[in-house]
Amino acid sequence: MLKSLRLFGDPARVRLLLLLAREELSVAELQEILGKGQSQISTHLSQLKQAGLVEDRRTGKNIFYRSKPPKPLEQAAHKRLLELLQAAAPEIPEAREDEAALNLVLAKREDKMRNYFDSLAGKFGREYMPGRSWKGLAEVLLRLMPALEIADLGAGEGTFSQLLAQSAKRVIAVDNSEKMVEFGSKLARDHALLNLEFRLGSMEALPLADGEVDLAFFSQSLHHALHPARAVAEAWRILRPGGRIAILDLARHQFEEARELYADLWLGFTEVELRRYLEDSGFRNLQTAIVHREPEPPYFETVCAIGQKQ
Repeated sequence: MLKSLRLFGDPARVRLLLLLAREELSVAELQEILGKGQSQISTHLSQLKQAGLVEDRRTGKNIFYRSKPPKPLEQAAHKRLLELLQAAAPEIPEAREDEAALNLVLAKREDKMRNYFDSLAGKFGREYMPGRSWKGLAEVLLRLMPALEIADLGAGEGTFSQLLAQSAKRVIAVDNSEKMVEFGSKLARDHALLNLEFRLGSMEALPLADGEVDLAFFSQSLHHALHPARAVAEAWRILRPGGRIAILDLARHQFEEARELYADLWLGFTEVELRRYLEDSGFRNLQTAIVHREPEPPYFETVCAIGQKQ
């Protein structure tokens, strides 16, 4: 008991034990949940294993860790330890997010269909075939969209807004840069995009009326918001009942240079963070996924999050 209690001085080990008491997990899955490096997690796991609190199981190339079942004479002490950990959990701010992240990891395990389509996506465009391209596929999918009223939030010069305008009933592009709005408005006039309107305003105080649009889209813009949660709440306000929000942004990364190079205020978001923003704003029917991984350093990943206003 005393040996175990010494290990609980580090909140990271407490979080690990709480997770492994619920589910058998790999180091990679623990990395995703805890947001810590592999070496740090492996060190903690080794210490917990030496203390007899954790055991591992090898399956092929994968190693899974789980809470070690106690021996018959140790069951009472083991139960008290778990009760102590659960009582301490509210004192660890990250513990609430750990549970949500664990549920997300478990859902991903079951998503075999997504893995299948990911493998197909990896082959698409790898070999040349006349007429086949991602641009062509995107153009077709855009034309299949219903005629919605869409808000492109943090639109910049409006490249994405112009694509959406091909099939949308109306697109309202919002940006806080006066020059961007002027430039985008000129492009819309030059290309006779009568259903594309640019408005000057902040993502956190949108120049749109309540329930004005069917779809609110953040395309690589939310990481520029001073308060991302407020921006998401504003998106909820401008949507009609049944309307949807779609977020495409960078997954959490450590490329600090992005703050200077791209004026990023946030170094991406985890799926758990985006789900929390959506849930707190009132969105339901949530979906999140990593939809792209860059093959070159710093290996940026793109995360997608979708929700619906009830």
